[in-house]
Amino acid sequence: MSIELTVPEVGESITEVQIGRWLRQDGATVKRDEDLVEIETEKASVVVPAPEAGVLTILTVEGKFAQVGDAIARITTGAADDGAPQKIEMKARQQPADAVAPHVMPAAARLLAENELAADDVDATGPDGRLLKEDVLRHLQAREATRADHGPDEVTSAIAGRGEEIRPMSMLRRTIANRLVEAQQNAALLTTFNEVDMAPVKALRARYRDEFEERHGVRLGFMSFFVKASVEALKRFPAVNAEIRGTEIVHRDYCDVGIAIGGGKGLVVPVLRNAESMSFADIEKAIADFGARAQENKILPEELAGGTFTISNGGVYGSLFSTPIVNPPQSGILGMHSIQDRPVARDGEIVIRPMMYVALTYDHRIIDGREAVTFLRTVKDILEDPTRLVLGV
Repeated sequence: MSIELTVPEVGESITEVQIGRWLRQDGATVKRDEDLVEIETEKASVVVPAPEAGVLTILTVEGKFAQVGDAIARITTGAADDGAPQKIEMKARQQPADAVAPHVMPAAARLLAENELAADDVDATGPDGRLLKEDVLRHLQAREATRADHGPDEVTSAIAGRGEEIRPMSMLRRTIANRLVEAQQNAALLTTFNEVDMAPVKALRARYRDEFEERHGVRLGFMSFFVKASVEALKRFPAVNAEIRGTEIVHRDYCDVGIAIGGGKGLVVPVLRNAESMSFADIEKAIADFGARAQENKILPEELAGGTFTISNGGVYGSLFSTPIVNPPQSGILGMHSIQDRPVARDGEIVIRPMMYVALTYDHRIIDGREAVTFLRTVKDILEDPTRLVLGV
């Protein structure tokens, strides 16, 4: 009996996916629940297991795009074939951690030696990252095709390090590109800047760091201060927390704050739901969890959906000054940057203080310049006097 494997539903409003890496090769015998293929969506990566044991026939190659419900593979089971393939909906699950180091199979090792190739030159597609004979043959065929398609000079250039490799844009990167262009084309974006003296926050962290970590099991970072300060500012300036839908403005009485995090396959923005009701410990635990799972591509699609405001920390990569781009349909994004000791004037004297530039990019269609500047000033005032968070002033 043949079972037709179709692309599963992997999230609300997601209709198209990109076929990632096949974890088993065409013609392989697979076990029930064995991981078969990685699927890339516009928000996250998932892996799809085999619903039954049998022989795998791959119908859609890596890098190709497919619609939800499309057949991308077939499994032939041991039962007698009774006609048309049976359709089985594939169930996706979270992307697992990276596989173990590649292992070169004996037949592949012989081919590598015969053709003076190193294992690192060839993409391994076998289970658990094993390098198969078929992988080496595929590499050799691609090399011969390059020599046939190009003249001797072009081949020499490729060997000298001037070759080109063409790959389809990943689903995540394509989505990021589309949304950035959408933001630039459909919104009237402006950015306002300020700088924050981070000495009070640093002193507070130093004073309570050990006690906080011992009690809550997580480090006290800077991000929780920025989230709390942003939430307070969003309450005072609700337009920054709103969005435009057609000819209407949607205001919220909640703050779902997206936190931009570098993941294993690109930037992701998981959302802190109802951040206005979260404690410092709640925020730090959630961000630590997001950060760990983002590196393993285990962020779920529903954790990336929505969001009313975003905070991006370019400072972790060394950025001193930047203009973040709003994440549509949101109306504002706060950009954090590196903390640097700089000379500043205090009470008529020049002193050295740990300073951070902050930026607020906002949609001028819904947020006036006065609101944007005052919003950012509010964030600055709270961070420079964190007791305001307790007193509500």
